[in-house]
Amino acid sequence: MSYSDGRLSTEIDPEERGPRDACGVFGVWAPGEEVSKLTYFGLYALQHRGQESAGIALSDGERIVVYKDMGLVSQVFNEATLDSLRGHLAVGHCRYSTTGSPVWKNAQPTFYTARDGGLALGHNGNLINTPELAAMLPDDRIGATTDTEVLTGLLADSPGRSTEEAALDLLPKLQGAFSLVFMDENTLYAARDPQGIRPFVLGRLDSGWVVASETAALDIVGAVPVREIEPGEMVTIDERGVRSRRFAPAAPKGCLFEYVYLARPDTTIAGRNVNSTRVEVGRRLAKEHPVDADLVIPVPESGTPAAVGYADGSGIPFAQGLVKNSYVGRTFIQPSQTLRQLGIRLKLNPLRDVIEGKRLVVVDDSIVRGNTQRALVRMLRDAGAAEVHVRISSPPVQWPCYYGVDFATKAELIGGNLSTEEIRDSIGADSLAYIALDELIAATEVAKDRLCRACFDGVYPIEVDPDSRGKYLLEKACGTPRTESVATSA
Repeated sequence: MSYSDGRLSTEIDPEERGPRDACGVFGVWAPGEEVSKLTYFGLYALQHRGQESAGIALSDGERIVVYKDMGLVSQVFNEATLDSLRGHLAVGHCRYSTTGSPVWKNAQPTFYTARDGGLALGHNGNLINTPELAAMLPDDRIGATTDTEVLTGLLADSPGRSTEEAALDLLPKLQGAFSLVFMDENTLYAARDPQGIRPFVLGRLDSGWVVASETAALDIVGAVPVREIEPGEMVTIDERGVRSRRFAPAAPKGCLFEYVYLARPDTTIAGRNVNSTRVEVGRRLAKEHPVDADLVIPVPESGTPAAVGYADGSGIPFAQGLVKNSYVGRTFIQPSQTLRQLGIRLKLNPLRDVIEGKRLVVVDDSIVRGNTQRALVRMLRDAGAAEVHVRISSPPVQWPCYYGVDFATKAELIGGNLSTEEIRDSIGADSLAYIALDELIAATEVAKDRLCRACFDGVYPIEVDPDSRGKYLLEKACGTPRTESVATSA
């Protein structure tokens, strides 16, 4: 993965975006199936995890072909392209940069020539010891601009060893969050960091196997969920079936923010459905922070399950008071200044006849910088709301994430610098309240010591140098022009 300090000028109103995860990964081994299309639909199901670029690497047993480009999955691939990508084995990736520039060169899967063939790799997460790893690269591999490139180069540069042997030697040296899919011409591999910070699952097809960031992607391609890939485990899939090797002891610290926002609501993590968790958080929020109001409305879509739970727990009627434009997201068309000033209205529009004269409870998943909530409260008051009470289904985000979510620096996080009352005043709400951390954790049904809660409480499960953030950037290599595709072979 990679990290960009600057916000993208290609995104409509970048100040109003929510937190972004680094990416989604998908892999499939299925002889006789149209694996390019299975991978396409798997990535489509994971589009929420990365909307900057998309790519697929595919092998027919003799060579690996990589096709990737900037844009959404549906923008990068069409049916003709997918029909031309033939083989029995593929890995796919959709990316949002957390380190490295948002350019074509940094799109994934990455590919390097390796030993007697090729190696393609996709990564969800963020490594925090990339400089040390980069120092291990041979001279002909220097020039990598992301931790994923460094990883791929190190795996590829293992003369005299198989891909499996090279991976088992390298994986224990990695620090940080990583859910990896990688492949050579004949074998699919999947590996997860010892903390299991990002979700990663294994599924079964009638004719093969699938690995993916979320169970929702398995559902989309008709795969039956088998189990999670365990923290510290590497899975190998080929004609001999599925084999498992452990490269490090498991020390589970799954990301709590996956339950809050990142994962799809129809995904299951650690045996707990995400939608059910979010509804339960809403119920607990209603009991912890009640208010006299006429309606509960969500900030769609991520605030909807918690708003349903809040309405259920409080007895206040639920209503859809905001309409979301489903087609506003990543765009490569720069908005005019006039459109930029419209801000959140490009994404959300109030239903005046629903909210006019009403005392509203507005439920959202999180507050990062406060810009969205500030604009939202103003918009609801302009539409005639009598009162606006904001309820947040996560605790204040006070600390940056070093493991693959693009939370701002602590200085930019409103929850890390202002009290709840000061934030309420800043966004202009009549009242503001957050769910307590212990209540959020209880709703997940996962033990507190098995969750990474660092963005809420500053307790990092893997020691991090806050000054470096694990960056490894060579800007001279970041200006690679965008091209439509690349084909590489062994």
